[in-house]
Amino acid sequence: MLFRLIPFVFGCVVALTTINPITHAQPQTLNIYSYRTPQLLQPLLDAYTDETGVEFQVLHAPKGLAQRLQAEGALSPADLILTVDIARLSEVAHLNLLTPTTSPTLTANVPAHLRASDNTWYALSTRARVVITSADRVPANAITRLEDLADPKWRGKVCTRIGSHVYNRALLASLVAHLGEAAAQDWAEGLVANMARKPQGNDRAQARGVYAGECDVAVINTYYYGLMLYNQKETDQQDWAKAVRLVFLNQAPGDRGQHINISGAGIVKTSRNQAVAKKFLEWLTEAKAQRLYASINFEYPVNPNVASDQRVSGWGGFRADDLNIEDIAKYSPTAQRIIDRVGW
Repeated sequence: MLFRLIPFVFGCVVALTTINPITHAQPQTLNIYSYRTPQLLQPLLDAYTDETGVEFQVLHAPKGLAQRLQAEGALSPADLILTVDIARLSEVAHLNLLTPTTSPTLTANVPAHLRASDNTWYALSTRARVVITSADRVPANAITRLEDLADPKWRGKVCTRIGSHVYNRALLASLVAHLGEAAAQDWAEGLVANMARKPQGNDRAQARGVYAGECDVAVINTYYYGLMLYNQKETDQQDWAKAVRLVFLNQAPGDRGQHINISGAGIVKTSRNQAVAKKFLEWLTEAKAQRLYASINFEYPVNPNVASDQRVSGWGGFRADDLNIEDIAKYSPTAQRIIDRVGW
């Protein structure tokens, strides 16, 4: 199978060896621009190639793909873009870079609140942004709602990564959507006041902070818990995971449910292989691909008819917030202004 990883930083391409750029695809080759890391994407591509013979060329980047697509315009070789976080999907859509894709398969497999209202993108998996607490120092059920993190009782006990990271910005945007800007800012001010240290690191670093006793409470995406708990190369991360308790939030009857975010995909407007791309996008929402998503990265299937991986379901079930995911993108600029004002 042809699988080319081309590291890209917008405005500056650095290569240690000579790498050929992605070229316009042949009819049975799809070009993908991806924010997803190669090790998470490749098993899906391998499985699809085995089934259909369609091959892939992949350009991976941590940022800047929307700007690259915009700069390439009609000359772009890209057929699909795969992203993590609703903000990145929304950015590509708002730049008018995606084509609407209607399909009974996609409509059946992806709930309405997890796809674009104009059908330009579809969620492929979900991830819950939860609280973790020290299994030793914090009693079970001491925290049950996201709002609890602003309670002064947790002063000097909370760790998070920076607020402007897309995961935290989406979390705050969900509060803006549910509670309004003023209440969301009050919460953010309380959260910052409760920080045990300056926001830093990734989600793994927050679990390490709890393990080390630097804080008792932190915020992470659920899949990081799985990546740590089953890490066979860096086994110290297993200790970090075992030291914490996962807390699914806002689960009481009448409450809004656990905040979730998505990974997703859309077909590029200038793609020359839209029919082939559509079939692949549909396949990504079907049972086989959904199970792969769930098992490789400990994510939750977006297709409601596909069960979670047994390892993930063992952490406990939860009721997800059914807020329209587009609203999170809508309120993300407001969330960022709050983040800047409160110094998160």
